[in-house]
Amino acid sequence: MPQDRYNGRGSGRTGRPARGGSSRDARRSPQGGRTRRATSSRASELRGADAPSGRLSTELVSRHGLLAGGFLAASAIVLARLSEIQVFNTDWYREQANARRVSSQTLYAKRGTIYDRNGTVLVSSIECKNVYLNPSLIKKKQRRRAIDALVDVLGMDEDVVEDLVDREGTFVYVKRQVDEEDAELLAKKGIAGIEFEPAIKRVYPNGSLASQVLGVVNVDNEGITGLEKQYNEVLTGVNGSLMRERARDGSFIAGGAYEKVPAQDGMDIVLGIDANVQRVAEDAIAEAVERVGATYGSIIVTDPTTGEIIAACSYPTYDPADLASASNASMNLRVVTDVYEPGSVFKTFVSAAAIEHKGLTPNTTFDVPAEVLVGSDIVRDVDKRGAAMTMSLREILRRSSNTGMVLVGEKLGADAFSEYVIDGFQFGKSTGIDFPGESLGIIKKRSEYDGASLGSMSFGQSLAVEPVQMVRAMSAIANKGVMTTPHFLKTRAGEEVDWTDGEHRVLTEETAASVADMMLTVVDEGTGMDAQMPGYEVSGKTGTAERAGKDGGYEEGNNMASFMGFVSTKDPRVLCYVTLDGTAAMSYAATPVFRKVMEEALPALGIKPTR
Repeated sequence: MPQDRYNGRGSGRTGRPARGGSSRDARRSPQGGRTRRATSSRASELRGADAPSGRLSTELVSRHGLLAGGFLAASAIVLARLSEIQVFNTDWYREQANARRVSSQTLYAKRGTIYDRNGTVLVSSIECKNVYLNPSLIKKKQRRRAIDALVDVLGMDEDVVEDLVDREGTFVYVKRQVDEEDAELLAKKGIAGIEFEPAIKRVYPNGSLASQVLGVVNVDNEGITGLEKQYNEVLTGVNGSLMRERARDGSFIAGGAYEKVPAQDGMDIVLGIDANVQRVAEDAIAEAVERVGATYGSIIVTDPTTGEIIAACSYPTYDPADLASASNASMNLRVVTDVYEPGSVFKTFVSAAAIEHKGLTPNTTFDVPAEVLVGSDIVRDVDKRGAAMTMSLREILRRSSNTGMVLVGEKLGADAFSEYVIDGFQFGKSTGIDFPGESLGIIKKRSEYDGASLGSMSFGQSLAVEPVQMVRAMSAIANKGVMTTPHFLKTRAGEEVDWTDGEHRVLTEETAASVADMMLTVVDEGTGMDAQMPGYEVSGKTGTAERAGKDGGYEEGNNMASFMGFVSTKDPRVLCYVTLDGTAAMSYAATPVFRKVMEEALPALGIKPTR
């Protein structure tokens, strides 16, 4: 046994018995596979004692090459990145770094204050706060407290606040233009992550007074409607800035970088509006619209000698402090934006052109039939008389005779009508009013006249204009033949604004006086008697225009009732135009409104009785 163990495994002095035994075992293998493996193994051993060192050398060279190549590639990438950062895009990366550690806030400039002609503040600006969150500073333990504080103080929806608090980042607005009192109450709670920035907002000391005239601004204090939009560049100042350095967690660093550029406030403006007259006008038109069941109503009051607008309003209106409840329609100042068929008020301009250019006088007579054919339509007077009458031009105007005015229009002729009535009084053209959204009306060109055009336009139908165009045209009659530009702005930054460039002579002084005198007859003895005012001469003209329906024809019981007049006849200083749209009532509904406004306007403007 010891011998067998030695011969089979134990002789290791030369190694040959073990190899010999293996060879014999291999030769005994039926497949001879052991022989091939042994041979292969032997061949490996016989390749020499230096074989392992050659393989190691090759592997080392390969590894060194890979390491060197990798190092070179990495170096190239690093160099390229450094070049990008330090050479090509240095400014961009510096800005990004600064943005992470520097907080810049806008210091909003105060918009200029808007005053009425007597120094009453109509709209001004006050300081307030924008409330925002730095969610990264709100700790989990403070989350519920922060949410409750924002909901309680700012009156916000809880779900909305929770979403804001749970956002990532360091800045998100919660609510803008928060009153100082509410912001202070919130600040006293001392909740980290609830922060504030200075802001400015508009306030309206008189509530909704003149809201359509003044207009509104957006949260960035930019005017978007009304005079706020018209004079946005004047009212807007130059915003400043506040730069502070933040730590990584978004908190401000005490003693860190700090730079403040103060804001420059905007300029103040003064309007021709009289707050007292404006309030009376708004109340009067609201009452009239409700009383006669009109859809809309408007009033505009001016000084016809200068064009200054003393009051302007439409009803329904809106509250600028509650824009969420305001409709687009209620924000329109309809005396500028809407167009109407003016009806019989337009007869004054036809009469003026006939006197100025065809030699008529207030006493020129016409044989006026009970009815007249205009195109394919039969036109009658409101009194529906059955017989013809002889009427002077003064009588035609006093009675507001449609059939009589058709004859006056024919006396003028289509060419003269287009030249002296439409173009002469500049219907269909901009009035130059300092207010956005002016409509230019719907006026036929001379080449577009048909068989009914001249006759129907002679009594104020088949054309549409906005009330401010009518007011501008009437200023020529009230102001001794010179048409003035209706405007709101009186002074800017303390300097009077000159509007005389828009003045334009339309009539001779004699013609204007003749028409004004005929209009006095209308109020003293005719259709405008309800506009009479004790102690004053009132020149005026009534109007009732049927409104077109959806099918294109005129609708019975759907009128635009109106009255326009001025005081006094010989030295007019106040002109007022009242319109009630979409009512079954006629002009008699508008004359009491005129009188109510004038009763306030005349003493407010220091106009003495003339009778």
